[in-house]
Amino acid sequence: MEPGTVRPGGRTARVRAAVLEAAGDVLAEQGFAHLDLAEVARRAEVGKTTLYRRWGTVTALVTDLLEDMAEQSVPRTETGALLGDLTANARLVRRTLTDARQGPLFKAVIAAATCDERTAAALRRFYEVRIEEWEPCARQAVERGEIPAGTDTREVIRAVSAPLYYRFLLDGGLLDDEAAVRAAGAACAAAKAGAFTTDTARPRSSDR
Repeated sequence: MEPGTVRPGGRTARVRAAVLEAAGDVLAEQGFAHLDLAEVARRAEVGKTTLYRRWGTVTALVTDLLEDMAEQSVPRTETGALLGDLTANARLVRRTLTDARQGPLFKAVIAAATCDERTAAALRRFYEVRIEEWEPCARQAVERGEIPAGTDTREVIRAVSAPLYYRFLLDGGLLDDEAAVRAAGAACAAAKAGAFTTDTARPRSSDR
């Protein structure tokens, strides 16, 4: 079992919570390059040996932090309509990325993931957990007949957050509520038009 993967209770759980909060603070303030286990221990007010025994490396600590963030994230909203559900998802992503603490934290982790495979794997897992949480919204839309059968429902959810992450990391544009609403609307329209159906489910031109 990897260091930091145990989910204890009691005092050990309180220590883990304090350490992960301190690690998140350091990441948000200083970035991955300056994330030091000794500094995290000092902020969390725990012994350095505890961190080295429990996590061992900075990467293991970041992995645990991302897993905890995925577990603690807000559950999906169900409005009964695909557009409403996707808008709720987009607004949640937008709030996370523009949060004074979580925004810089995500930038630090994403930057680290470009050169550290374990951090990249942890980031992918974080994203997949969130996709798994929201995918039923698109699946229910298929069942209601809002979008075509054969739609790749996971891709519908990815299509909502992708433009928001792009603006957050590269575009430099204002990540406001309008951007979230627009991303949700575009993903919904594309899904209804069949843009996310599999090749086998997509109608041929001769069938139209």
